[in-house]
Amino acid sequence: MNASTILATPYGRLAKAVRTDDNWAVTFPLEGQDVRCLASDPRNPQIVYAGTQGDGIWRSEDSGETWQPCGMSGQIVKSIAVSPHDSNTLFAGTKPAYLFTTNDSGGTWSELPGFRRIPGRWWWFTPSERPTQAYVIGVAVSPEDPQVILAGVEFGGVVRSEDGGVSWSGHRKAALRDCHTLKFHLSQSWAYEAGGTGGGAAFSQDGGFTWRKAKHGLAKNYGVSCAADPGDPQIWYVSVAPGPSKAYGGQVEAYLYRADAEVGWQPIGWEAHPMQGMPLALVTVPDAPGHLYAGLHNGDIWHTGDYGDSWEQMPFNLKGMGRSMIVI
Repeated sequence: MNASTILATPYGRLAKAVRTDDNWAVTFPLEGQDVRCLASDPRNPQIVYAGTQGDGIWRSEDSGETWQPCGMSGQIVKSIAVSPHDSNTLFAGTKPAYLFTTNDSGGTWSELPGFRRIPGRWWWFTPSERPTQAYVIGVAVSPEDPQVILAGVEFGGVVRSEDGGVSWSGHRKAALRDCHTLKFHLSQSWAYEAGGTGGGAAFSQDGGFTWRKAKHGLAKNYGVSCAADPGDPQIWYVSVAPGPSKAYGGQVEAYLYRADAEVGWQPIGWEAHPMQGMPLALVTVPDAPGHLYAGLHNGDIWHTGDYGDSWEQMPFNLKGMGRSMIVI
């Protein structure tokens, strides 16, 4: 699988790398916008959404070349999910921790009021940025049931809806309260989380209803990012660090692991552990089992096509890396 476009969010900017033949060119579209998250349409990956720090959501229909406003003006948008069942249905998580939805591709948005009534949300907060209001860092729609939605709150927990977002559970037992990354498998009801509490990683095999911590075998317990192989839900990846200062600070101490059902966690990467580059974003690609892209804090991107056994560095740098990255 040869990627042709990579989008990422280095330090609040939008970076775009495009391949023509064997050459890559990096540009920075959406100048002037503080971009915090990205999402693409699973049915049409050329349609991309970008959430910003106070200027709502922007939409591109040409893989990030041109952009138009897409509602939510004035909102700090921290996460976006496009339903795999209906390209017109999106969910957006904000700071403060509210959840919004649209059924017309962003023409009109409405808040899901049930999200404000989640048990225990009164104590949610984030130590990672000021103001310390918690925010929805991840939203994911089940590939098997359009009514099942997961939302991850930093710092608050993982919550679940079974009715399309009308009502919500409290924090799911054994999921990680300090959620950093939350994803569904491409085609099955497995869900995955990387987080800063409880061991660094957790997973669910029943659509996020029950969870299991997956910390045994990991060198450290501060989970940063995770991704699952599109061909096998039992194969997934997580990056961990000793703590936030070693994940995002000046002296990185990073560890990258692959899990599978037979052998558990195995260290992978392009250098011996601990690695000096922190994978802030891990991305797998539909129809490409074994392929994984790792976006590092310094803007380098590494790629493997054999489940992490061997790696190559992409021939460009994005001048930094955020938590969101899209590979087309």
